[in-house]
Amino acid sequence: MYGAYLILIFVLILFALGGVEATMRFFAYVDLQLRWMWVQFRMERMRKKLKRQLDKDHAEIANLIKEMSKDDQR
Repeated sequence: MYGAYLILIFVLILFALGGVEATMRFFAYVDLQLRWMWVQFRMERMRKKLKRQLDKDHAEIANLIKEMSKDDQR
C-alpha cells in the first residue's frame, strides 16, 4: 500500500515541478525506454538461438563434407 502512495506522491511532485506537458513527456520517454529494453532482450535471445542453430548446422555440414571427400577418394 505504501508503494501506491509513493507513486502517487511522485506523480504529484512531477506535475507540480514540471507541469503537465513535461510529466507526459517523461512518461512517454520511460515508455519508449521500456519498449526498447524489451526489443534488446528479444534480439539477444534471437542471437543466441541463431548461433546455436548455425553451430549445429556447421557441424552437420562438416560431417557431410568429410563423407563427400571419402567418397571422392574411392
